[in-house]
Amino acid sequence: MIPRYTTDEMAHIWSDANRYHAWLDVELAATGAWEQLGKVPVGITQLLRDRAADLDYEQLAHRALEIEAEVKHDVIAFLSALEEMLGEESRHIHFGMTSSDVVDTAYALLLQQAGKQVLTRLTDTVDILRRRAREFETTVCLGRTHGQAAEPTTFGLKLLSFAAEFDRDRRRLAAALVDVGHGQISGAVGNFGNVDPKVEAIALAEVGLTPEPISTQVIPRDRHANFFSQLAVLGGTIERFSVEIRHLMRSEVREAFEPFGKNQRGSSAMPHKRNPILTENLTGQARLLRAYAGASLENQALWHERDISHSSVERMIGPDATATADFSLRRLNILLKGMEVDAEAMQRHLEATGGLVYSEACLLALVDTGVLRQEAYGWVQQAAKQAVAGEGTFLERLKVHPEIEARLTSAQLDELFDAKHHLRHVPQLFERVEVELDKAL
Repeated sequence: MIPRYTTDEMAHIWSDANRYHAWLDVELAATGAWEQLGKVPVGITQLLRDRAADLDYEQLAHRALEIEAEVKHDVIAFLSALEEMLGEESRHIHFGMTSSDVVDTAYALLLQQAGKQVLTRLTDTVDILRRRAREFETTVCLGRTHGQAAEPTTFGLKLLSFAAEFDRDRRRLAAALVDVGHGQISGAVGNFGNVDPKVEAIALAEVGLTPEPISTQVIPRDRHANFFSQLAVLGGTIERFSVEIRHLMRSEVREAFEPFGKNQRGSSAMPHKRNPILTENLTGQARLLRAYAGASLENQALWHERDISHSSVERMIGPDATATADFSLRRLNILLKGMEVDAEAMQRHLEATGGLVYSEACLLALVDTGVLRQEAYGWVQQAAKQAVAGEGTFLERLKVHPEIEARLTSAQLDELFDAKHHLRHVPQLFERVEVELDKAL
């Protein structure tokens, strides 16, 4: 996490103060569970909670880090700092627990906080795309395949496809949050050697997590790998959209544009430039999200009941991956709201094809007359090549082709050169996609 690419919300979630707050929430939930079972004197948990309510978590973090510099163990340092700040009753904290019980469970809480923040941004993304898709529902543009002119479509359909994909990302991430929302208070090797399973059940219910059905000393890392992988898939969707806009902003295309401020500058050397800096940045951010996912997959294979090879990785990728996703969506949403569209340029590019985009309609019309498909394909392709070579327009070449002329009238060919034929199902597509978008998570 660096300030340039971190929102205030995510910076708070991953702050040392908030991390220790989550650790203490887990510890006090376990202490309260022990109290319910009669192991801790009645009233101790509430006493500790009252004292914790007045804690300066920044000060707690500072003191814990000071102690850690000496003892070289973060949880022991945390517990030592609590003893200083909460008094002798803090001896009831951490009873029967191992470090991973608090660290892994609190990590799940932090991932929940961060993941929900990303989900909020992602919901905004879907909503903005839906609105803008409707805005351009009937704005005809050139559909491209392999970077080449294909057939007519609408810019609204382009945006609608992204809305649907981001909605799938949202649903996958929500499911991954449920999957990663597991905690444990099961002791040194996960078999409840010195802690009652009821403590785990009571404590995790209080903090809103599901007990891991079976753990070792740690939560199995397949859950985390799934979560970070879903962030990477989200990054891929962001990049797909970014690449689309980058192509449409090219000087020879100029169909859609990132917002550009009144006093914004595009180049230090060339005053005319309007570079796609936002989408290029988002493309780079997506590369990071894929890298973080790769690191999370490496974390699955731990030695026996536990090693700490995953720990240093997660200290980085937890904050970095969620902050990157959150920042990227925030930037994307700003871009979507301010995106400029040149419908006239879209129409010019469609017309510049000289009607070649209607070649399939001509092919199918010939097939309908009884011609073998491959034979008809050759006739239409010949006319297209002649048009590209400057030997008249595509429509003209079709009308004078002896085989085509014998089967299709001039009026029939004219009717085939109409974008409305390709766009007649656009309303149905909008209806179909919006039914999916309206489904509850």
